[in-house]
Amino acid sequence: MPSSPRNFTHVNTWVFDLDNTLYPHHVNLWQQVDARIGEFVSDFLKVSAEEARRIQKDYYRRYGTTMRGMMTEHGVRADDFLSYVHRIDHSPLEPNPAMGAAIEKLPGRKLILTNGSVDHVDAVLARLGLSGHFDGVFDIIAAELEPKPAAQTYQRFLTLHGVDPARAAMFEDLARNLEVPHRLGMTTVLVVPDGTREVVREDWELEGRDAGHVDHVTDDLTGFLQKLT
Repeated sequence: MPSSPRNFTHVNTWVFDLDNTLYPHHVNLWQQVDARIGEFVSDFLKVSAEEARRIQKDYYRRYGTTMRGMMTEHGVRADDFLSYVHRIDHSPLEPNPAMGAAIEKLPGRKLILTNGSVDHVDAVLARLGLSGHFDGVFDIIAAELEPKPAAQTYQRFLTLHGVDPARAAMFEDLARNLEVPHRLGMTTVLVVPDGTREVVREDWELEGRDAGHVDHVTDDLTGFLQKLT
């Protein structure tokens, strides 16, 4: 018999991914970043847009981020990559005071764990009206450029912020990024599209809601957090 999903009664640290987690999938903000990544790969490797797209997605799946693949295979500098791909229009994001109120009521610390950069986090949180609701950010630089789902990245995060995984919950939009947190003892929540709006994602990115390392699934993070508080 499968074990019951973990609950939240013991949780004192709330860990959130950023993109497609703290804002709805259908905003498709990541589509802008995705397009910028393709442009960077094409320009850097002097290949067609089609070939760049193939390389981009191959590295994303194999290395966790395209950036890590470009660094490993081609010596790209992280600063150059991050500054280019995060130069996007954040205006599609709208303030979400209801989510802010729900996060504020959660007992304990609230942290962000993202494969993006602090600058990107700051821009997104400012648009969402959530800038004052988090106690810390662990970004790709803090991860020493090793992205989720690498096990050592979660260990660095836990050590740096003094998090007890057995008393923490993790909210993510990619099921594969919840496997290690669950193994470490965290309660895991997969945030999925609400099904009413078109989303631009790879099929594999939307898989995993039935995986054993996913304790809870929601298509409405604000409502989910409101029920917890």
